[in-house]
Amino acid sequence: MTVEIITIVAALIISWLVFTAFIKIVKTSVQTAITIAAIVLLLQLIFGIRSSQVIEQIIELPRIIGDWFSGR
Repeated sequence: MTVEIITIVAALIISWLVFTAFIKIVKTSVQTAITIAAIVLLLQLIFGIRSSQVIEQIIELPRIIGDWFSGR
């Protein structure tokens, strides 16, 4: 009987820890998505840069960094 109670308490504690970690991950993901959306919106409104232009630059970023380090 005592082992069963300890097992249930341990399972509840582990479940609570997993749940709180999941909530933190979701919260961070939502905050990141909102920040990215705000940056893209500001780029569009202030500078007239389209989101497709930003995506193209993100895709080209490894090549740009490689060129910068190689001195090209």
